[in-house]
Amino acid sequence: MQLALSGVEGFVFPIIEHNLKFIVNLESGHKTGFYIDQRKNRLRVRELAKDKDVLDCFCYTGGFTVNALAGGAKSVLSVDSSAAALALCRENISLNDLPSEHHTSIEGDVFQLLRKFRDENRSFDMIILDPPKFAPTVAQAEKATHGYKDINLLAFKLLRAGGMLVTFSCSGGIDAGLFQKIVAGAALDAGVDAQIVEHFSQGADHPVSLHFPAGAYLKGLVCLKK
Repeated sequence: MQLALSGVEGFVFPIIEHNLKFIVNLESGHKTGFYIDQRKNRLRVRELAKDKDVLDCFCYTGGFTVNALAGGAKSVLSVDSSAAALALCRENISLNDLPSEHHTSIEGDVFQLLRKFRDENRSFDMIILDPPKFAPTVAQAEKATHGYKDINLLAFKLLRAGGMLVTFSCSGGIDAGLFQKIVAGAALDAGVDAQIVEHFSQGADHPVSLHFPAGAYLKGLVCLKK
């Protein structure tokens, strides 16, 4: 079935993931229109989100947002630079009959908004960072580390005590060891005590060739702020 939504370019199609419904833009969305490599990680966020105030950064069309609300999040704030993506995010919330009064969205640059939230002394129980690829190749890794460290440092500052940072890198040029060092450095510079409680990765339908280790591009950490 094809649908046409006001303000969204291209045809969109309905899918179901873990009993939740999503509208996917296969024509003009990113990649397939839906990041299927995050499937099991979205489900885990649903399990962790109950009664939490959640900040979903780089939310795209709301995969993590919808799961957090479905898991009983107290509130979810979704941030993305794309108005069209946020429109689909809101549509996906409505499609699942989730409480829209528990959701707000802001269109804007995540780096700038995180600083704004810091200056406003805002805080959250869970922050999700799922940014676009900062380092497609190893040659770009050094520059990318600054971006990853910046957003993670700001996120640690915005987390309440006992809060969870769910942070990802989809950069093939950043391996798991380096990403963990970046996040550890961000916690140190933020002056917080945190521990890794879970590791996330891409789904089993995105296998990694032994001859191309950069194919293990998706790295994720769940960090608990003490």
